[in-house]
Amino acid sequence: MSEAEGEAGNGVMMEALRLAEAVVFAATTAVTPRVLAQILPEAADVDAVMAALTRTYAGRGVNLVQVGGGWQFRTAPDVAPYLRKVVELPRRLPRVAMETLAIIAYHQPVTRPEVEEIRGAALSQNTLDLLLENGLVTPKGRKETPGRPTLWGTTPAFLAHFSLNDLRDMPRREELLIDPTGPALKDPPPVLTPRLEESTSDSAESLPDSEPEPAPDSAP
Repeated sequence: MSEAEGEAGNGVMMEALRLAEAVVFAATTAVTPRVLAQILPEAADVDAVMAALTRTYAGRGVNLVQVGGGWQFRTAPDVAPYLRKVVELPRRLPRVAMETLAIIAYHQPVTRPEVEEIRGAALSQNTLDLLLENGLVTPKGRKETPGRPTLWGTTPAFLAHFSLNDLRDMPRREELLIDPTGPALKDPPPVLTPRLEESTSDSAESLPDSEPEPAPDSAP
């Protein structure tokens, strides 16, 4: 390779790095390889450019990470606790919604009656609407059974919310069991916790799906 060709290659890489940095910075969601391929110079290798940009941001207060099948800037984990003092964090999902989301994530595609069977409790429409409003779950067709109930699954927003690049990055269900030799996970389901979510009392946030059974009268 001649010196001129080397300089031209360096010029393409520098331009690609600047463009990629600007796109990821401006985007509100993870930027996919497909989007980057449409923006970067034709001679640029998307994976090579993003690998170089990731190294550039390593060790800084903001890191470039892969989430939801794309790239996004995220606060470095070691400085995130300090931001809690100055940045208002979104309210955490109620416990019942987190339980439902975990069941859908680990059993998808899954129907509402199947979610209720696994939880051992009714699933209110409010809980499902909350997950839909936050873009964490979406319909995945209908099950070919009587009534053709809707199948539910997670979304790319779910992956980004929990800093996952792929569903395969979720911890295995057996890893979440207290006793690895115990029965298969069913009740309670695994609870996913966002890395930067603010911990609050379950009692203050939980929205029960049904009224508790009345206690039996005490014996005289």
